[in-house]
Amino acid sequence: MGILIYAANISLDGFLEDEAGSFDWSVPDEEVHAFWNEHERHIGTSLYGRRMYETMRVWESDDWLLDQPPVVREYAGIWRATDKVVYSSSLAEVSTARTRIERHFDPEAVRRLKRNSDADLSIGGAGIAAEAFRHGLVDECVLLVCPVLVGGGKEALPRGIRLDLELLDHRRFANGVVYLRHAVRRAA
Repeated sequence: MGILIYAANISLDGFLEDEAGSFDWSVPDEEVHAFWNEHERHIGTSLYGRRMYETMRVWESDDWLLDQPPVVREYAGIWRATDKVVYSSSLAEVSTARTRIERHFDPEAVRRLKRNSDADLSIGGAGIAAEAFRHGLVDECVLLVCPVLVGGGKEALPRGIRLDLELLDHRRFANGVVYLRHAVRRAA
């Protein structure tokens, strides 16, 4: 059985993107990129909202990777080897391998996917992650907190939901990014 992990780079004030939709402040250096590579190596299926999928599909192409550091090229291979589910009512088709579209988010289907998975699953995109949190599907949060305040934008975590968490791991990177890994505590 796999667990569902919400993983994201966030600003210190809790945003995925600033008010202009930019997340250039969270571009990882080589050390942080190597961390993400290791994390993603254990993911069998990634669940994406449409916008996150459209952001991530750049990893399918080799054109821009030629002059990138090895750690970046390595991530492309890891991403390509992962199955992907995109939740979208408007996306006509996918442009990446190992990818399928689901027209709506079905919590029971995600529970079955977790139950039947030999590897962990990740969920990316604020909207779709909020749905997973609301339905009690998220088992862990992996947040890389970037040393920046952006003042507003797309919130990383959903409002109106209370979850008790247990700190499982933490680390400080040389560039000031702080890794936090929490398990969601389930009511007994």
